[in-house]
Formats: sequence, structure tokens, C-alpha cells
Amino acid sequence: MEQTIELPAFRRAAELAPNSIDPETRSVEVIWSTGARVRRAALFGEPHDEELSMAPEHVRLERLNAGAPFLKVHEAHDLDAVIGSVVPGSARIENGQGIARIRLSERDAVGDIWRDIEAGHIRAVSIGYQVHRFEISKPDGQRELWRAVDWTPFEISAVPVGADPAAGFRAKGEHHDCVLHRRDATTEQGASPMTDRTETTAETAEQSKTTAAPEETTMTDNTIGAAETQTRAADTKPTATKPASEPTPEDRSRGVDTDALVSEARAQERERVSTIHGLADKLQLERGFADDLIKRGVSIDEARRLILDQVAAKADETRTFPHVSIPLGGRDATVTRREAISNALLHRYSPTLFPLEESAREYRGMTLMELARESLETAGASTRGLSRDEVATRALHSTSDFPEILAAVTNKTLRQAYEAYPRTFPLFCRQVLATDFKAMHRVQLGEAPQLLKVGESGEFKRGTLGESKESYRIETYGRVVAITRQVLINDDLDAFTRIPAMYGNSIAQLESDVVWDIVTSNPAMADGTALFHATHKNLAGSGAALGVDSVGLARAAMRKQTGLDKKTVLNIRPAFLIVPAALELKAEQLVAQNLVPAQSGNVVPQSIRTLSPIAEPRLDAASETAWYLAASPNQIDTIEYAYLEGQQGAYIETRNGFDVDGVEIKCRLDFGAKAIDWRGLYKNPGA
Repeated sequence: MEQTIELPAFRRAAELAPNSIDPETRSVEVIWSTGARVRRAALFGEPHDEELSMAPEHVRLERLNAGAPFLKVHEAHDLDAVIGSVVPGSARIENGQGIARIRLSERDAVGDIWRDIEAGHIRAVSIGYQVHRFEISKPDGQRELWRAVDWTPFEISAVPVGADPAAGFRAKGEHHDCVLHRRDATTEQGASPMTDRTETTAETAEQSKTTAAPEETTMTDNTIGAAETQTRAADTKPTATKPASEPTPEDRSRGVDTDALVSEARAQERERVSTIHGLADKLQLERGFADDLIKRGVSIDEARRLILDQVAAKADETRTFPHVSIPLGGRDATVTRREAISNALLHRYSPTLFPLEESAREYRGMTLMELARESLETAGASTRGLSRDEVATRALHSTSDFPEILAAVTNKTLRQAYEAYPRTFPLFCRQVLATDFKAMHRVQLGEAPQLLKVGESGEFKRGTLGESKESYRIETYGRVVAITRQVLINDDLDAFTRIPAMYGNSIAQLESDVVWDIVTSNPAMADGTALFHATHKNLAGSGAALGVDSVGLARAAMRKQTGLDKKTVLNIRPAFLIVPAALELKAEQLVAQNLVPAQSGNVVPQSIRTLSPIAEPRLDAASETAWYLAASPNQIDTIEYAYLEGQQGAYIETRNGFDVDGVEIKCRLDFGAKAIDWRGLYKNPGA
């Protein structure tokens, strides 16, 4: 039968071996345990006997071999009480005895203690240990025997006398779990050794002196004490690694300051442990996960990577809903509440763009912190007694739906701003979808070959379609927007409404920049000639001001464009008059409906007035006088722009932040554009 109880740490007397003193290294060996049987008073039930198993597989020596402290009378809360340390790697079990070498500090304050040890005045020492597992048996007619088969010695102290007078009372430190395995008399002889260990965060206590012989030592309730509580981080020191600067025999022979090396190693270990625990606590990971990283000796950099992976895994697990139950006659309550809160926040951002819905009225006027508490409590988490910072942190890194609410609000504001931005190029350009990021090849088809007369009994001759090929690919553009816990604490609604809206405008501007740059930069086509060039017959020989005559000449030039065979006339009709902002008014006057003027020469033909004016301010940077004609993309290709299939326009992804305390929102645009055919465009440099 097994049970788990809480026990304090214990102390036992030990002894120095004066004949092992080494003045040069200021060290001496200590017999820290023989495992002798002692009497325990009625602290955990009836009085019983305790025995420490000295089998190597039953004693955890990692903490001693990692440089456990040598203290002054078990003082665990004062740095001056550390008067030395166990020489790393010296702790061992020999012939049923626990032996280790202790090296004292070189500090002046420790000099007197060292001289007393050399003179033999100080011979008594005591160890602190924690028992993780007892095997309990009760021979006929005798007291119970509690035999420790999994235990950890973790500190050694110099004491005035063997029976530590400080052990006369129990400290107020924590107790720790210990597994009790009870065996009846019939199974006691055949019991197998312990095959499992219960991990504990052992704190230290000291027990009164134990003799080296197996005689019983009677002890009262007051002779069992618990040591001062150490930090959990120090208690979960990894057992699989040694300190980074463990001194070697060569170091000692060269006179290297091993105390400094040991101190440095301890400082590095404390930093590692505290950093890992701090990250795990901050991101609300299970304590056992951090303890496992520490126990395995994982470095800080590797721990950060593993913690990030764990956070991502938890986020994916949190966001996965394999079964969504929607009640009959209505929507899921969680979805309805989430949308209501989102609408309340959007209405607060812009009442005109987002009218308040009936379901959102109960959330109107609530601050971000109030909504965060609401989400946590709805998810079953208590917020009583939590500070604003704690509420913000938990709301952003928990199973509540608050991150989804913030993401939905940000998504809608960004999308609304993106769609509201005035883009002029879609009128005369053609949109397509790209299935991947590979180069897309656009074949510029020529005209069909002319039909030839077939004589009597003659044969039909074959013809071919002329073609020219243009290539381009889409590119990825992106930015990350972060909603931090400071935003919630400060109730800064603009941080995740106005800023995402600005990003929406920026994405729309980027699309326009890419397309209009093709017009202003006049890139080379697949034939090696610029888009607007005399060879392509789409560039006026001399600039002319925007007017009826110049537009008429441009229109005639487009109608005369021929196919790739240089013969077939395409008769392209322009549909759009494209001008810089400086010529917008003149273009509108040119195509406006007006009364017939007194002079017939001033009449604007209906065919010109059917042109749709497009004013684009990006053209002004290149020229304030140049103007263009463009055909409808339904008649002939002009400029083509493409989005990645399934992600037209701005695409948004969210995740719980790791580099920042909050929610990260990634805005991405997969976009590309290219002039496909020059025959549907015409340019006049203007005057």
C-alpha cells in the first residue's frame, strides 16, 4: 500500500575526519552519513525507527556533487553563513558510508573556523536531507521501521555539538511530499527495490546526532526540526549537468581560485533556473514543464526556444474547435457574445461606420479591462483579487476568447480602411489569381490569319497565330501589429483600431504604387522595347496639351494599331482618359456635357465625351503635363495585376505574442503586376 504525506526535511549528525585535512587546499573530508537507525518520536503517528539506505541507487548525490554549501549552523538566509562548499564530484558511497570533501572559503571571516578545525576544536558537523520515499515494515512485536530508499543530502553544516541544539523546534518552512510504501510481514522479505521516484522540491532540515553503530538513539518530538526554506529555483537544480566552471585537478595544481569558479557556476545556475521559471510563469505554462527543462540541464537559449514551441502548441490547441454545437433555432452563444463585444468596440471607434447592434448594447461603454475580466470570468477563471496587470496578462494568454475579440476588431478596421482607400487602376487593368509564387507567363495572342480564297478543287492552306510572351510573379509584403497588455491597462482603443486602419490604407497604397510605377517608369517589354515607344506606335512624336485635337490624334493612333503580323488593323477604341491631378479639371471640362457653342469648331464630339477621366496624383511626380489613353481590359490586355488565390487583398493572421506581451496581428499582401500589351495604352508627353 502506498500513500503520500507531507514531511519536513531532516538533520543528522556527521563527523569530520581530522586526519584528512589538507592545509594547501583548505579542505577536509567528512563522513556525512552511515545510515544508522535512529528513533523518531510521534511526529507522523506512533514513534518509529528510521534508517537511511546507503545503497548507491537509493541516494541522490547530485546536489552534493554540484557543490552543495557548507554552512554555519544551518543558517540558510545569510550569505555570510556560507563558509565553504562540497568539492564538486567528491561525494561518494564507500563501504556503506557517505563521504565527501569540504573546502572552506578563503574569506578572512572563515579563517578562525578553519584554524579551529585544524586544531580539532570543531569536529561536529550535521547534514540536511530530504526523504522522498520510505519503505515501512513492522517486524513482529517491534516498532515500525521507516527505511529511506530514496533520499537527497543537500547541505552540510558545522555545528557546536553533534546533537544540534537548533533542532529543538520545528521551523515554519514548507513541508514536502514523501511516498510511504507499507509492506506486511509476508511480503517484506521478497520486496523488490524501489523502481520509481517521486520528484519533490525538497527543503532542508536537520536531525539530531546519529551514531555510527546501529544502537538506538531515543529522540523526542522536539529533536526533529525543519531547515530554513530555500527557494524553489535552487531546489530544482538540474541533476544531469555539472556547474559550468567546475574546478579540475589541474586547476588546483596551478593554484586556480576554485572558490571563484564554484561561485560563478552557482551564479550561472541560479540565473538559468530563475530565467526559465520566470518565462514559464509569465506565459502561464505548467510548473512541471519548467522543472523538467531545469532538471535536464537545458540552456537558457534552448529553453526559450522550447517554451516558444510550447506556447505555440497551446495556442493551436486553444484555437482548435473540432465540434461546434449550435442550438436549434439560434446561434452558438459564445459566437454571439464575441460578435456583440466586437460590435460594441467598433461602434466606440466609429459610430458612423459601425452602427450599434441590439445585442451589443449591454457592452456599450465598458472599458477594455472590464471586457477582459468579462471574458475571463465567462471562461470560468476567477479574477477576484487580480491586479490590472494580471488580468491583462491572463486575458491575452488564456483559453478565454478575448484574443479573438481583439483580432476580430482589428481585422474589421484594417479591412474597412483597405477597401475604402481610393484605387484608380482597377478601372483599366485586369485582375487575375496566381496559384503559387512561380513566374506567370502571359501569351500575347495575335490576330487570326486572314482567310484566303480557295479555288475549285483547291486546298485549304494552314495559318498560325502570332504571339508574344510577358512574364511576372507575385511578391509578398507584410507587417506585424501588436496589441500589448499596456493597451488594455491604459484602455487605449486607438492602438488596435486606428493603427490597423492606417495599415489598411498603407496596403492599398502599396498596390497603387506597384501598378502606377509601371506607367511612370516605362519598363521594357519582352521584345526589349519600352512600354511607351515610337516602335510600339503608342507614344506621340511631340508633346501636345490636352485638347480635342490632341485627343483625336491619340485616338486615331490607337485605332490604327496592328496585330503581331503588322498587317491586321485592330481598331482599338480608348475608354479612359488618364491624367495627373494637375490636369484633372481640364479633363473633366473636356468630357463634360455642354451646350453647343457659338462656333462649331469648339464642339467636343460625343465619342470623346464618352471617355471616362481617371486622375491619379502619382503621375504628377513624373510629369504634370503627360496624359494617357487606355482601352477597356475587356477589349485588349493592358496592365494585369494578381493576388495569391484565396487571399485577395490584405490577409490577416493572429497569434498570442511571445516577443511581446499581447496579441500579434500579421498583415500580409501577396501581389504583383505587369504590363501585358502596349497596344491598349497611349501616351502624350503633353506641353
